[in-house]
Amino acid sequence: MSKVALVRCEDYDYPAVKDAVERGIELLGGPEKFVKPGERILFKPNWLVADPPEKLTTTHPTVFRAMLEVFNSTGALFSYGDSPAMQSPELAARKTGFLEVAEEFGIKLADFKNGREVHHEKGVQNKKFMVANGALDCDGIISLPKLKTHGLERVTGCIKNQFGCVPGALKGEFHVKLSSAIDFARMLVDLNSFLHPRLYVMDGIMAMEGNGPRGGKGKPMKVLLFSADPVALDATVCRMININPEFVPTTTLGMEAGMGTWKQEEIELVGDPLESFVDKDFDVKREAIKPYSQGKGRSFLRNALVSKPFIVAEKCTGCGTCVSVCPVTPKAVDWRDGNKKVPPSYKYDSCIRCYCCQELCPEGAVELKVPFLRRLMGGGRKD
Repeated sequence: MSKVALVRCEDYDYPAVKDAVERGIELLGGPEKFVKPGERILFKPNWLVADPPEKLTTTHPTVFRAMLEVFNSTGALFSYGDSPAMQSPELAARKTGFLEVAEEFGIKLADFKNGREVHHEKGVQNKKFMVANGALDCDGIISLPKLKTHGLERVTGCIKNQFGCVPGALKGEFHVKLSSAIDFARMLVDLNSFLHPRLYVMDGIMAMEGNGPRGGKGKPMKVLLFSADPVALDATVCRMININPEFVPTTTLGMEAGMGTWKQEEIELVGDPLESFVDKDFDVKREAIKPYSQGKGRSFLRNALVSKPFIVAEKCTGCGTCVSVCPVTPKAVDWRDGNKKVPPSYKYDSCIRCYCCQELCPEGAVELKVPFLRRLMGGGRKD
């Protein structure tokens, strides 16, 4: 049985967060179960970009502070860090509020700018990765993901959080090579099995629904989740937000890889009851990912059936983020004849549906639209 602890926490008031973290860790056996004296332990948050905590894009710094206090008694040596999709780790540390906390505890920012090539013999699909030095130069990782929706994989949870251990722009290469949700998820599972974090603590106090993982809306779920099994924790989140865990590729592929279990009868829930957190109206795509999204079909089928990113002109500020992060060459989204006074436009025949533009748009101006043919076939909502 895999154990997942659910602990209610009403808001980010620090005493409440600390109490919740203490309770959650004790429900799993205490900090000494995961960390030994003298070990070098990395705290790996979700820093998609350098956004302040109130944007809900990143793990909240009070969760980090509480984890440091709870694990401080173990005698371990701590570091922290992540590689955001844009900007530097240093800027992300400052903007997210983590730097202030780290300076209080004398914790150094790990090296997430540079990396080394590693070979993962047990990888199912990907046996070679470039991994940040900070994730390699430690004895163990404690992952601090954020509960958010995700355009490609439905939700961004424990397993996807380790993608930040790939330095900077190198992430874009995976989007180009693995444009299907299934293949991309298999890569995430391989990466997670190599890094093998010891513990996962998910910040779901204020989650993000809708157009996540950056442009969505805040949703108070009032929960912190704890587990050593990332598949079980992500599956529990799926049940919390009313989506079938089998429709999230990282959970099914994670179980196939022996990383954990998504099956409800194999998960022991402790702490507060799951039913007290369930939100059936949580805004998330609930349909299964179809085989055609695996990138095996022709361009026509992709355009006719796979959700397209599009720009809501009224929200677009012309910042050009979507253009700069598009990983394909030539760009699938670009300025029309170089005119930056109007929103960029898409060339859908070139678009690989990685949704980097949607994921990173600071204004939430890029949304996903289900094509007419797919709606006709009963494949989802219009938007």
